Amino acid sequence: MEEILDSILLGIVQGLTEFLPVSSSGHLVLAQEVLNANLGQGILFEVAVHIATLFAILIFYHRRVTQLIYGTVTCDRHALKYAGKLIIGTLPAVFVALLFRHWIEEQFDSLLGVGICLILTGFIVFSTRFTNKHTGLEEPSWGGAFLIGCVQAFAILPGISRSGSTVAAGLALGLSPLAAAEFSFMLGMIAMAGAGVLLLPELTSVSPELMNAILFGSVAALLSGLAALAAFVWLLRTQRFFIFAWYAWVVGGITVVWALA
Repeated sequence: MEEILDSILLGIVQGLTEFLPVSSSGHLVLAQEVLNANLGQGILFEVAVHIATLFAILIFYHRRVTQLIYGTVTCDRHALKYAGKLIIGTLPAVFVALLFRHWIEEQFDSLLGVGICLILTGFIVFSTRFTNKHTGLEEPSWGGAFLIGCVQAFAILPGISRSGSTVAAGLALGLSPLAAAEFSFMLGMIAMAGAGVLLLPELTSVSPELMNAILFGSVAALLSGLAALAAFVWLLRTQRFFIFAWYAWVVGGITVVWALA
């Protein structure tokens, strides 16, 4: 029962922090440390709850996703171009994940690294205070899509917010807030699906107890993720996105002190 409760709490942490710009991976590391929970083999539990938030994106953006799929199947020029940019934006993360997978997994054991990355996330998110007012493009250029993808690859590190850094990059490149959010989450959807495929073979060796924990955590992540998505879009519209920089700095600073102590 304790493992189930831990998985639900971690799922809620994942769902809320996946879409708010504070790094879900960093918070999962901190939450597991605080709860003294060890739910998974490597990063299996984290990938499972990430996939749950993938479904949150599908639900929240179901009309846009349907349009893209239908447009791609019917060879609509705009849909094909947007899908192509998503592929270009996904390639850097695929390259980094495949080449440095084991090194990246090791970073999930470093509280000091998580703290430093959270502080860096704060600076990234704070930059949107200046770029959010000078945007208007509805989709990135081909080069812009690749640059946003490079930022997403960097955000594989725990403590670097994927949503925060990719949206910040999109705003810096001139995207409107809603367009930056949409492109960011579409990229994230592909990345989460890819991570799930890579770790799918490991599910065959999961114990029934761990599988139950993963299922409960995934449901919690899905529900909390939907709430966080709505809040994320509202923050972008009202130009209050940057306020999470203060949170990232405080939590990052506490984590660094904790790790050194």
